[in-house]
Amino acid sequence: MLTQLLLQILDWVFGFFTVALLGRVLMQWARAPFRNPLGQFVIAVTDWAVIPARRLIPSAFGLDLASLALAWLAQAMYQGLLLGVVAGSSGALAATGLLGVILLALLALLRLGIYLIIGVVIIGALFSWINPSAPLAPLFNILSRPFLAPLRRFVPLLGGLDLSPLVLLLILQVMLTLLAGMQQALLPMIPWR
Repeated sequence: MLTQLLLQILDWVFGFFTVALLGRVLMQWARAPFRNPLGQFVIAVTDWAVIPARRLIPSAFGLDLASLALAWLAQAMYQGLLLGVVAGSSGALAATGLLGVILLALLALLRLGIYLIIGVVIIGALFSWINPSAPLAPLFNILSRPFLAPLRRFVPLLGGLDLSPLVLLLILQVMLTLLAGMQQALLPMIPWR
């Protein structure tokens, strides 16, 4: 029971930091302003790791590669800790197991990225329905626009209501299901399990 509690706390800590880093990547990619409470919070949480990492990893293609690499590294550390605890000893993480940790971290990173997009789309839709003039509403519109714009070309307005967020949420749920299947298929192939 204590082990489960420790793993849950580690999941929250590493997951929170990874989502903050992915939020930073998303905000830079969407060219969203950081001069808002959410942007300032993301910077405050991640600057201590991102600023030194940018000396080694430059940005490219409009992506904050340092933040993205740190997000993957955080998930790799968590997956390594998780599998080390599950395996019973950290010595089980041999060279053949390193590939498993790398792949599991990549799948976890994709899963958290999808959850981040789901959250952005839901909050943006709620702002548009409840209070379009809220101070953070423009930020969520900017963040969700790159994902909703391609769908808006194909999904017509229905009685003046934009259904593209619902279509996107359905697509993202399918992607989450596929990722969960890939993760389950990968776990038996890891040699220490």
